[in-house]
Order: sequence, then structure tokens, then C-alpha cells
Amino acid sequence: MKPPEILTPSATRALLDQLGHRPRKKLGQNFLVDGNIVRKSLALGAVAAGDRIVEIGPGLGTLTAALLSTGAEVFAVERDPALASFLRGHLLPVHGDRLHLVEGDAVELPLGPLDAERAGERPFKIVANLPYAISSPWMEAILAGPLPERMVLMLQVEAAQRYAAQPGTKSFCAISVFLQAAFRVAGTHRVSRRCFHPVPDVDSILIHLERLAQPASFSRPTRALVRAWFQHRRKQLAPQVRHTIPELADKWIGEIGSIGVRDDARPEDVPVAGWVALDRMLAEAR
Repeated sequence: MKPPEILTPSATRALLDQLGHRPRKKLGQNFLVDGNIVRKSLALGAVAAGDRIVEIGPGLGTLTAALLSTGAEVFAVERDPALASFLRGHLLPVHGDRLHLVEGDAVELPLGPLDAERAGERPFKIVANLPYAISSPWMEAILAGPLPERMVLMLQVEAAQRYAAQPGTKSFCAISVFLQAAFRVAGTHRVSRRCFHPVPDVDSILIHLERLAQPASFSRPTRALVRAWFQHRRKQLAPQVRHTIPELADKWIGEIGSIGVRDDARPEDVPVAGWVALDRMLAEAR
């Protein structure tokens, strides 16, 4: 078996057959088979020699090999033992000084082998074809730690819509708040399901995120409150707030009222700035 330069469905199928590997839907194993999308990912990420790049679920290494070809240093986490073994056998011997591969769960290891201390030393980026099932918990883990300067993520449409959703829409939810407090959506690119093997049930979106000049990171208690209130998104927010944090309720409701949030608002009606203000008030009250 040759090192992975797998950008066609037939080559991907052939390699999977050689490995005796059947794609696992539970792990979101839909392998990218379109070279144009790989190149688009690198361009959006402005990937250059010397960059530190985190990749989630490298699979057969198509994107990984392209990232390494730029001279970047790649930190990858792969949950499937068979695919991790394949990558160790075919990419590490060639790029061992710039490829750092760990076998594990990306939700537990959101930056793979790049630990939080080293991540904070100098800028890093994330370029990844993200499994749909972990998109929200993985993103929450990312937002709780050292923040990348840029992310280019392949997501199924529904997840991308949540990331980019605006207040007042049905897709706007807790993860929208947490993400948009720290990043701006710099662009999206629709990707046909035919760009993957096996073909998934829905199309995907390549989303480009850039860290804000002054990103906000929510505390654990604030994140818990926001998630809890969004779980009752049909209910008016004010009564929930007065029940949960009565000592701060009037102050916060008054503040979001000053930016145009109505008394009968629901959680989805509060803009990101309002939630950031809540986190600040909760911190000051501790």
C-alpha cells in the first residue's frame, strides 16, 4: 500500500478493501474524496510552513498529507485503532518530525496531542473534517481552552447552521452563543455529499471561523445556565431568570432591555452581547 494520496472514490474504496476496513457510521467515517475541497480547506486556513495545525479524525490521511505538504506541523487525533495504525505506518516514517498522532476521543482530547500548555505558547489553527456526532461537545471543549486563531471545519449542514445562526432564529442556540462570543464566521462553502465516500445522507458545509480581537470565554456556571434556559426555548426567558438567579435577574433583564430585548423574549432572542454581559455579572457576584 502506498502512502495516502486518496482523492478519488475508487482509490479510497480500493485502499479500504486492502485494509479490510468498513466505514463506521457511528464514528462519522465519510472520507473526503475531492481534491478541490482539500485545496479549499488549506486556502481558507491560510496554511503555511511552520504553522501548527490540529486535525480531528484524519481517517486515511488525505487532508493530513496535504497539510504536511505545506510544511505545517500537524497534531492529529484518531479514534479508530485500525486507521491510527495505518497512519502511523504510512505518514509517520515520512513526516515523523512534523506529525504528532494520538489515538483517542476528540471530545476528551479536543486538541489531540497538543496539550493546553503548549497550545498557549504560540498561535495554532484547526483544519478538520469534523464528525457530526461530536460537533457540539467538541466545540464546547475547544471554547473552554486556549483558542485557535482560525478554524476551517467541514460540518454537516445542520451543525454549521447552528454555529452561524443569528439571534431570533430557530437555529440560534447555546453553542451559537458560545462560539460567536469568541469567533466570527468569515465564510461558508457548500459541499456536496458526493465529495465523500461513503456518500452521507446530507450535504456538508465548509465553515471558516476567525478569532475575534477580544474573544469572550464563558465560565462553566454561565455555560450551564445558558444551556438550561435554551432547553426551554419556548418559554419566556424572564421568569426562568427570576427563578434561577433572583439576585441578578432585574439587573440583567434591565441591561438586555437597553439593547432592545423585549420583556417577553425567549432565549433565542437575546444577542451574544447580552449573554456576555450575564457572564460578567455572574463573575462580579462571586
